Amino acid sequence: MAEAFNSLFKAECIRNPVMRPRGGWAGVGEVEIAVAEYVEWFNHRRLHGEIGHVPPVEYESAYWSTHTVTSYRENPVPANAGTN
Repeated sequence: MAEAFNSLFKAECIRNPVMRPRGGWAGVGEVEIAVAEYVEWFNHRRLHGEIGHVPPVEYESAYWSTHTVTSYRENPVPANAGTN
């Protein structure tokens, strides 16, 4: 799954001339903005054919509005896990 996403990312963001209006990025900051815009589009606006041509976020919201969590982890992670 990660390889499929990386392939799409390279084709749709990195190699796409539309994403690089001046022919390239001037620096790391511009690349970070392009990646953030791509991820936002990928999750919130992209129409996904496998889930009824709706954005992934919309599909997930609809799913969780009709399902409730019936089981929880037996050993929950402590609230302060990972802090010093």
